[in-house]
Amino acid sequence: MAEQFREQGAFSWFELTTTDVRKAESFYTRLFGWTTEPWTGEGGYTLIKVNGKEIGGIVSASTVDEPRPCGWGIYVTVTDVDETAKKVPEYGGKVLVQPTDIPRVGRFCIIEDPLGAVITAITYCRG
Repeated sequence: MAEQFREQGAFSWFELTTTDVRKAESFYTRLFGWTTEPWTGEGGYTLIKVNGKEIGGIVSASTVDEPRPCGWGIYVTVTDVDETAKKVPEYGGKVLVQPTDIPRVGRFCIIEDPLGAVITAITYCRG
């Protein structure tokens, strides 16, 4: 991952939750010229690449632990996801998914702003 995506506040990852990963792959690879490949971590995740660089992923709605609606999600890099999650209620939002580890990737939480928009905050592993 490029260093600019590891900076506090940077949009760093895009993720599609869908009921049909194969159909989504077919649609987006043909429409945008993306390539995809299975992630070597836990099963059920597909990486999206542009010019060989990972930019996002696709996950089946049936394989996620916490129910999520189908659609695109955005990840924003934060220095400390646990500290970020603690601030959310103070600013009027809700933590929908508490800070959780993603092996070999980092730690994330899903938050809802005071108006109902949902976004994911993530702290990436260094290295």
